[in-house]
Amino acid sequence: MIINEVTEGKKIPYVLMGNMIFFNNEMLFNLEKYERDYAISIDVCEDENFMLVNGLGRRYVAQVQIPAREYTEKIEDEENTEDEQENTELVPVPFDMDKVTLNLWGLD
Repeated sequence: MIINEVTEGKKIPYVLMGNMIFFNNEMLFNLEKYERDYAISIDVCEDENFMLVNGLGRRYVAQVQIPAREYTEKIEDEENTEDEQENTELVPVPFDMDKVTLNLWGLD
């Protein structure tokens, strides 16, 4: 995971568990389930009661950016290549946490 500290100060505690991220023992995301054919951003904010919310709140504490799903081409029958489009299948590349970016804001 790529970590960016957007502002200075103490950051929200988080734990990475495989493809999941757990913020402040309060909010858990299985990031692999959010992967799509386009980039996704998950906003984690704090509301007026200092509780974490998914989406916009009183202030940002974190943002997770998941890049668009990648594909490889698999050729089903290499001998019959007259119509490549029929013989080619797009296969999703396994989810890679190393490509996910976590932006963190200071809590102070």
